[in-house]
Amino acid sequence: MAYPSDSAAKALQIHAIDNVAVALCALERGAVVSGAFGMVTLADNVPQGHKIALAAIAAGAAVTKYGLAIGRATCPIAAGAHVHTHNLATALAGEVAYRAPAKVVAAAAVPSSRTWQGYMRADGRAATRNEVWILPSVGCVGLTAEQVAREANVRHAALIAAGRIDGVMAFAHPHGCSQLGDDLGGTRALLAGLAANPNAAGVLLLALGCESNQLADLLAAIPQCARGKVRVLSSQAAGDELAEAGALIDALVAQAAMAKRETLPLSALTVGLKCGGSDGFSGLTANPLLGRFADVLAAAGGTPVLTEIPEIFGAEQALLARATTAQTFEKAAALVNRFKRYYLDQGLPVSENPSPGNIAGGITTLEEKSAGAVQKAGTAPLVSVLDYGEQAPPGGLALLEAPGNDAVSSTALAAAGATMVLFTTGRGTPLGFPVPTVKVASNEALAKAKPHWIDFDASLALREGTVAADGAFLDALIAIASGHKTAAERGGQRAIAIWKRGVTL
Repeated sequence: MAYPSDSAAKALQIHAIDNVAVALCALERGAVVSGAFGMVTLADNVPQGHKIALAAIAAGAAVTKYGLAIGRATCPIAAGAHVHTHNLATALAGEVAYRAPAKVVAAAAVPSSRTWQGYMRADGRAATRNEVWILPSVGCVGLTAEQVAREANVRHAALIAAGRIDGVMAFAHPHGCSQLGDDLGGTRALLAGLAANPNAAGVLLLALGCESNQLADLLAAIPQCARGKVRVLSSQAAGDELAEAGALIDALVAQAAMAKRETLPLSALTVGLKCGGSDGFSGLTANPLLGRFADVLAAAGGTPVLTEIPEIFGAEQALLARATTAQTFEKAAALVNRFKRYYLDQGLPVSENPSPGNIAGGITTLEEKSAGAVQKAGTAPLVSVLDYGEQAPPGGLALLEAPGNDAVSSTALAAAGATMVLFTTGRGTPLGFPVPTVKVASNEALAKAKPHWIDFDASLALREGTVAADGAFLDALIAIASGHKTAAERGGQRAIAIWKRGVTL
């Protein structure tokens, strides 16, 4: 992508073959915009982040952005016209027979000189935080878990203030009972994955006792290497469950307080890649910024993890073409088609996206949203495909099964082992998730309006270039990995959400 060298540029053509450009500011009818594409006089008012036709586009012809077709014109579009929902529609249908790529060779690791200060756990994985987590097996004890955490944080305030631990966190949810089969299995797998996350130095599994998600089954689902840090309590079997839970937490806190940060290589990071509330700038600034970092991380031997499967529909072939083995390609292709079937079986089109906020921000079709979203994964080879709740193997880009919903997919990233989630947004959101959630604004206006939500302004790439933006972003991520609190952490915004796919009894 070539960013404009002229800071006064008003529109950007992302790829040389694109027949639309993106308005970098609100433009009025009659204004003249110029660039590598030549000169165009606007036929309409065009809001910031929205698309401008660079030439006449015939009805039924493909509209091209990012070098990819993002839909078809529903009527003739004049040069200089505003291109959006009134004249552009999706061309997506159902499942696809994907073409296997030519052999892709995973790139050799390129050690990075950058280091960070983290916690090395007994299982060989690294943590960015040193916390104790309370995970309810069922929604019935979610409020009890929160009460136990509040009281523990008061008791251990001195340790928290001294930086010996980062706190006791309870993650309530409404599930764990009245579920059947794969639906119950998904809840169990997700909670087991969270219990294994390195940021949790200790974990209390708090049960009611009579729920479908029985403690023994949940404990058995946790990887063997992580079970040593886990304690369990059934509230129905306890005398005073608050006192007994408090005693278990106190022991876990004492153990966690013994850990110390040490210098670790960049390769020790496992990072989730996420976007939410995207706008027309997300694919220009914030998502490519994550993609360039993901390439650096993967090349160093670290682990970037991409999810939101419905938000790669229409751009998935470019990602699948980077699969390093036939097995990885087949699993990834099956995952994408399985998600499409999930929509079709409910009588819904696979293109039931973008959201109203996306549309207001300038994104018209799912293909357009997807073409911008996949940029978060950069160009690194795809080395693994993960089921919901499965742990990411170390080293290389992984694709994780989860929907686009912000809370559900971010929680799934934490359950896969991500110790940070990098979350790009053009519209903004305050919510954070179990691991440090780094909010990256796609535009300067959002970053200035919501500094209590936003950790980094990716529009720096438009003002100062990608080299400056990439360097500042890496510095910010290393500081956060080393203990600097994100805006969501400072605001107390920590939550989980579980993907419920089945009937409720």
